[in-house]
Amino acid sequence: MNSTTTSRRPGRRAALVAGLVAATALPLGLTASAEATAGAAAPRSVIGKPSDPVTRIADFYGAYMDAQSGPGSGGKLVTELRKFYVHADYLKEIEAWERRNHADGVLRAQNVPAKWTVTGKGTAGPREAVVTLTWGDGPATRLIVGMNRNHKVIHIGTEGEADK
Repeated sequence: MNSTTTSRRPGRRAALVAGLVAATALPLGLTASAEATAGAAAPRSVIGKPSDPVTRIADFYGAYMDAQSGPGSGGKLVTELRKFYVHADYLKEIEAWERRNHADGVLRAQNVPAKWTVTGKGTAGPREAVVTLTWGDGPATRLIVGMNRNHKVIHIGTEGEADK
């Protein structure tokens, strides 16, 4: 009986050691694989050029929202960004819209969104872009923003809006 007991113990120990090795190696292998995949991800990049209307609109909205939500928000920087990016005649229309609606005329809202996306309208509107503003989990606001040949904003509105 002693010999039977002795021959069973090495088998159990071998199975136990093999199980522990497999249980330890599997998560380590998955972790290493996940880290290798994460490390291999390409860094993000943004491509644009000052002569491209979509780039200009994206630059304007990014800088404008930073100025509206950053330290010392609003004020002189917002005014200067408007003067730089918006045509003077259209700036008067934005200010009139703001008086009527008690909201920011560039964002068409009372507060600053959490996220934004700018997408060109394609060949149908080479100097127009759709600006999508998102505040949270709710529905997003889509604005159509148009620029003239001199890269100045000449229209901000919603699709189908007839206030050009």
